[in-house]
Amino acid sequence: MAVVATPWRGAFASLRARAARIAEFVTTPVLPSDYLDMISPLRASADLRGRIEEVHPETRDAVTLVIQPGGGWRGHVPGQYVRIGVDVDGVRQWRAYSLTSRADRADGRISITVKAMPDGVVSNYLVRRVRPGTLIQLDQAKGDFTLPAPRPAKALFVTAGSGITPVMGMLRNAVSELDDVVVVHSAPQPRDVIFADELRRLAEQGQIRLVERHTDVEGMLNLAALDGIVADWAERETWACGPTGLLDAAEKQWSDAGVPDRLHIERFRPTVVVTGEGGDVTFSNTGTTVAADGATPLLDTGERAGVLMPSGCRMGICFGCVAPLRTGAVRDLRNGQITTAEPGDDVRIQTCVSAAAGTCDIEL
Repeated sequence: MAVVATPWRGAFASLRARAARIAEFVTTPVLPSDYLDMISPLRASADLRGRIEEVHPETRDAVTLVIQPGGGWRGHVPGQYVRIGVDVDGVRQWRAYSLTSRADRADGRISITVKAMPDGVVSNYLVRRVRPGTLIQLDQAKGDFTLPAPRPAKALFVTAGSGITPVMGMLRNAVSELDDVVVVHSAPQPRDVIFADELRRLAEQGQIRLVERHTDVEGMLNLAALDGIVADWAERETWACGPTGLLDAAEKQWSDAGVPDRLHIERFRPTVVVTGEGGDVTFSNTGTTVAADGATPLLDTGERAGVLMPSGCRMGICFGCVAPLRTGAVRDLRNGQITTAEPGDDVRIQTCVSAAAGTCDIEL
């Protein structure tokens, strides 16, 4: 049905636009949307955020965080991961964690399970210090470490440590759809097995065959001896997740057996970003690298080096200068907050109010 324009509609739209511009002028440098973020941070039109609602201990060094995602959350496929951004001691840090919740929770909440790693800035913060009510940044779910449709006739999961987390996401959602499941899991001691009670209950109910390897007593899991544990391993569709050594060994063994396509791997990626005052800035699209101090906006740094930089108000208000930070660290000159990124993180920054806080690569 056609809509006929009327003078009052146009006048109302014009008045609303003028009111928005006046509100922005009055509240600058804080925009009306910034106040909405404080009142309703999880609204659909805001940057995607989440609020930690519950913290459940799993082992002495692992917890499950139940998160209420914002209205823009598009859901996930079991086995996928989500990147979260948290502020730890004034530094915005991004990390990726596997989703461990059912994809169809009635309350719409999701969960991740985090194990504290030695010297892990974010993991130790999430395990030891975070509290319900904490707001975090969220990205949409990603990853192809998932079960196919139709489901495989026989499945094998080989995991160690926190490598069990994406597998638990799959089991919670689809174990009833799998006819023949073997889970081989390695942890230092029985008490270190994340989701131990749930895994053992699934085994008692006959839904999975669980093989635990406690490395403090039995030594490291040797995949060369897998024939004695799962005789038909080469016939099974297999998902493996855990430390690099385990996954490298799995890739070689499945390749040597002539069945590399039956092995699906999820690798954890360590994050070490060195921050400081200034550093070499690379504008990767132009191949330009220039030394920058810690006080000059990246917008000015790029322009002085001859890089064509998008810009607008140059005050951090209009977002006309936003660009992807591929790797490295930058500091927000307004509040000192540091943002870090690694390849694939898709972190976007305002170059007019951000300065180098170490070596960084800007996609311009």
